[in-house]
Amino acid sequence: MTGFGPQIIAALVLGLALGLVAKYTGSTAQEPTALGQGLQIVGSSYVSLLRTAVIPLIFFAVVASIANLAQVTNAARLAWQTLLWFAITSLISVVIGIALGLAFKPGANTGQGMPEDYDGRTGSWLGFLTGLVPNNFLGLGASTSLAEDGASTSLSFNVLQILVIAIAVGVAALKVGEPAKPFLDFSASILAVIQKVLWWIIRIAPIGTVGLIGNAVAVYGWDTIGALGKFTAAIYVGLALVLFVLYPVLVRVHGLGVRQYFSGVWPAVQLGFVSRSSIGTLPLTQRVTERNLGVPSGYASFAVPLGATTKMDGCAAIYPAISAIFVAQFFGIELGLTDYLLIALVSVLGSAATAGTTGAIVMLTLTLSTLGLPLAGVGLLLAVDPIVDMGRTAVNVAGQALVPAIVAKREGILDEGLYNAPRNGNPFADDSAQPLTVR
Repeated sequence: MTGFGPQIIAALVLGLALGLVAKYTGSTAQEPTALGQGLQIVGSSYVSLLRTAVIPLIFFAVVASIANLAQVTNAARLAWQTLLWFAITSLISVVIGIALGLAFKPGANTGQGMPEDYDGRTGSWLGFLTGLVPNNFLGLGASTSLAEDGASTSLSFNVLQILVIAIAVGVAALKVGEPAKPFLDFSASILAVIQKVLWWIIRIAPIGTVGLIGNAVAVYGWDTIGALGKFTAAIYVGLALVLFVLYPVLVRVHGLGVRQYFSGVWPAVQLGFVSRSSIGTLPLTQRVTERNLGVPSGYASFAVPLGATTKMDGCAAIYPAISAIFVAQFFGIELGLTDYLLIALVSVLGSAATAGTTGAIVMLTLTLSTLGLPLAGVGLLLAVDPIVDMGRTAVNVAGQALVPAIVAKREGILDEGLYNAPRNGNPFADDSAQPLTVR
């Protein structure tokens, strides 16, 4: 069977070819040909599949992670330290992303006009803050539009509101104690089922890629190809700076060995790059965090699953920062200092609303809608998402193991003997060295 990477490359080439055929046979956004319409349907259907899994994934993953706090002594302090370092690394990463977006100018000089359905800038600080308050239990909203063939109603969701609800439910379950155990077991079971469904969606990504890249080329032409190439390069430069500069600095500042960190976390980073799923890589990430980095298992069972849904310097910091700047430049929209500050705030707070395999689309939609930028940019950027997502997920996984190690070191519970144990080319430290447990 052909590997996933070659499948993605083949899908990009095929999508590019079909998009050019559609473009030069008269397909437009307003009047697509049969080929153009087919590409649009395939791409949008794949995006819809990803969006379908967002609500249950965020809710049950956050509830399950909070429930693991019951197993940890001094849980409140460890949780606070974990969230603090999630925020610190996200803030530094988003600053790197903004700087690279301004330096690379990936979407500049494309000559594209505003999308026809774009009604101007509507994002604001107040809108973002008020959006944190849930409107209903599921964080759902509905809108009705009138057309010649009648009225249609569409549903939408606010990922930050879902996060607020999930945190409240998770904390309440902890407070209730034993009576809530059946609910928490049910939540863990549902999460496992959702993860399996998401893995199936990942496997058909090449099909979605054909539709997304083909539709982008058919609608925007050659300008899209060059702009998306610069965008992809900017993303990978940012990911490299985070993984090979920021993380080693943090490791060294805390008195730990950089080489041991990379050799310890590398098995999970490799799997994350290939699978493109933080959730799918979660079991291996937790194992290397405990076995190779010496983080106590009780704490790791809370921090790593929480990180798999909320700690994403690739998906929730570098990516949305450069993406927002790309979309603004692509459609000729000026961003000011307030907009860049809002990007940073959304990335730090909104990273908690990312989830497993859907973090990119969640954060991209959240950032663009908060800034009031055209949501047409979502489909445009998802055309190259499989290529970008490989590096993004690798960085996500590396950060999800890094923060628990840093917090454990700061709290004096890190097994440094296990962290520094020789691995002799093996993926894990010598099995005779047992990880600590937190009682």
